[in-house]
Amino acid sequence: MTKKEQKNENQPNNQQPNRQVIINAQYVKDLSFENPNAPKSLIGKGEKPNIDVSVDIQVQALEEKTFEVSLIIGAKANIKDSSLFMAELNYSGIFTVDVPEAEKEAVLMVYCPGMLFPYSRRIISDATRDGGFPPLMLDPVDFGALYSRHKMQQNKQNASKAN
Repeated sequence: MTKKEQKNENQPNNQQPNRQVIINAQYVKDLSFENPNAPKSLIGKGEKPNIDVSVDIQVQALEEKTFEVSLIIGAKANIKDSSLFMAELNYSGIFTVDVPEAEKEAVLMVYCPGMLFPYSRRIISDATRDGGFPPLMLDPVDFGALYSRHKMQQNKQNASKAN
């Protein structure tokens, strides 16, 4: 067997580019919990509150393959015109992302926030519980759908700029 043949035996026939995502760190970047009408708001009258939840994702390049991905979650609870609580969390992670360029945006906007979400969910749950309310258990977030909407809005903006 020649040296050339030996090298080919060790390599797969269909060379796939290396794909690697590493979580280098994750942390609470900002956390706020407001209970503006306590203790009055904690004396429940059995009314179900209206709870609004918002989710946003921000990505910042730190180095060539290193990014900070921030998952920003806001939650507000009201009964009629009375505010019960407001919670805001910016939970971030530093990721090394070594994937093909065509896949990078989707990894940063879908996969990475998905890795951060369970920790964010627990922090929001603990904050609302520690504020005297039942823990707010956030429903799972479809980051793929959020990313698709983001891309559609981007395409609409680009189309309107072209006109």
